Amino acid sequence: MITELVSVGTEILLGNIVNTNSAYLSEKCAQLGLSVYYQTVVGDNEERMKATIRTALDRSDIVILTGGLGPTEDDLTKEVTAEVMGIPLVEDPHSRELLEAYMEQYKNNNSQRRITANNYKQAMVPQGALVLDNHNGTAPGLIIEKDGKTAILLPGPPNEMKPMFEEEVFPYLRRKQPEIIYSQMIKICSIGESQVADEIRDLIENQTNPTIAPYAKTGEVHLRITAKAENEKDCRKLIKPVVHELKGRFGKNIFSTDEKKTLEEAVIDMLKDQGLTLALAESCTGGAVASRIVNVPGASEVFGHGFVTYSNRAKRKFLGVKKSTLKTHGAVSEKCAKEMAKGGCFVAKSDICLSITGIAGPGGGTEEKPVGTVFMGCCYNDKVIVREFHFTGNRMKIREQTTAHALAFLRECMLEGVTRKE
Repeated sequence: MITELVSVGTEILLGNIVNTNSAYLSEKCAQLGLSVYYQTVVGDNEERMKATIRTALDRSDIVILTGGLGPTEDDLTKEVTAEVMGIPLVEDPHSRELLEAYMEQYKNNNSQRRITANNYKQAMVPQGALVLDNHNGTAPGLIIEKDGKTAILLPGPPNEMKPMFEEEVFPYLRRKQPEIIYSQMIKICSIGESQVADEIRDLIENQTNPTIAPYAKTGEVHLRITAKAENEKDCRKLIKPVVHELKGRFGKNIFSTDEKKTLEEAVIDMLKDQGLTLALAESCTGGAVASRIVNVPGASEVFGHGFVTYSNRAKRKFLGVKKSTLKTHGAVSEKCAKEMAKGGCFVAKSDICLSITGIAGPGGGTEEKPVGTVFMGCCYNDKVIVREFHFTGNRMKIREQTTAHALAFLRECMLEGVTRKE
């Protein structure tokens, strides 16, 4: 069934709040096997709301609207939807009773509070609608069916909308939709989106059910495998051989099949599994890699030292980089990255140290070493390997790419060991 999401509220259009409702509802609709073709945001304007809701009902089987169910004059979603669908409003005695009890408690909590009559407009509902009790607020939700179309009206605050959807709307939609959609994620690092796309071209060209969809992130490529079947068990059966094929093609470049697992979590897990301690020696990233590492709960078990040696003096003082190295080769060089990594291991007495030194820009680049040039070193078991990278974009983008690739590089070093001797 084709489903459309309509978010109501001028505050969304002005950027005063972030519209998290649509992201949540899209995910839930996907789980139900509903096809979400459109998402719309409309302000609190009666005529524009009429046009938006009319269009949505014309092209979709189910329209889910969030927001605009409150007591104020600009809360018009229910009234406009009822008018567009040609259904009169009537008072729902049960909703009126819940409102009165809520308002009485509200008044008792503060003697200065006064109950205003406009609150009771929330008890007016389209005739014949299924009314959904709101256990976390005052505005009830509504399910309106007419001529094969369904409009579902939910309150805007996420702490009201989400429980109402999960308790009432999800089961309702599940009964209407015989199939579900289930997805599994494959997360890849150390190779780019174009290479991944080329490797799976044949699978995508011949796909039916399940399907593969690639998503690029900075330093990562995610592949979402999605199947449609009567239940989750059947979906998993369809997905399993595709996951097996992808594991065969990408092997060690897959760092997770868990959608929620981050690259830094994968790195921390590897450090723990191998019983290794980590130190970081950062220059151009200014501690950004350490920041991602400490985002992971339990990182302190393996990560003890992070050096931000931004100046040449700091590199010499804290990491033991040689003065001759800086003078002859410069701070952004293979030799400096090597000495930073080795010095970090020595000072921190860690098993492995990753070093980063580069030119983030916008100035500082030369013809030989343009902006975006970055050297990373990894010292492991008294052996050091250095890799040279060239990133593009503004200063922020270069630092972001460097941070992501540094985590992938560290993971590679742990997988393979450092084999090249000094």
